[in-house]
Amino acid sequence: MIHFKTIIKKFGAQGEKTGWTYVIIPAEIASQLKPGFKKSFRVKGKLDNHAIKGIALLPMGEGDFIIPINAMMRKAIGKRQGEKLELKLEEDTAVFKHDKDFILCIDEEPDSKNFFSSLPQSHQNYFSKWIASAKTAETKSKRIAMAINAFAKKQGYPEMMREAKAFKNI
Repeated sequence: MIHFKTIIKKFGAQGEKTGWTYVIIPAEIASQLKPGFKKSFRVKGKLDNHAIKGIALLPMGEGDFIIPINAMMRKAIGKRQGEKLELKLEEDTAVFKHDKDFILCIDEEPDSKNFFSSLPQSHQNYFSKWIASAKTAETKSKRIAMAINAFAKKQGYPEMMREAKAFKNI
């Protein structure tokens, strides 16, 4: 397990990462978790006193990684950009399981399933987590429908969300 303190940062204009809140995991620290590894991998541990698991470390070049800090995590830690954060991390080797309802529905749509299967594992997991994080059955159903429709159009998450936002503005 590694233990260090860092500052919460936020991307400005950075393509699909624009506006993301994150922390940097320097190469020398990341190599203590998984020596010589340059691809995304999952960690578990704590952000201050907030327990996390199955969170992706994303490679950023030169051996550094980032952990995106989503709104739920920011709320749990009560911090935002510019504030100090204590991290205690270790590799999370647990096998990720996709949301059961999502998989049942996508199995009924071969074109959507084929596109979903072509996505990187991290993108597949992101969709499944997004669906599973819904607080109501209605929201979960809506997210499953949005995802399946997006896959039929060969859209990833950013394209799906832009289209949904544009549709709301009509």
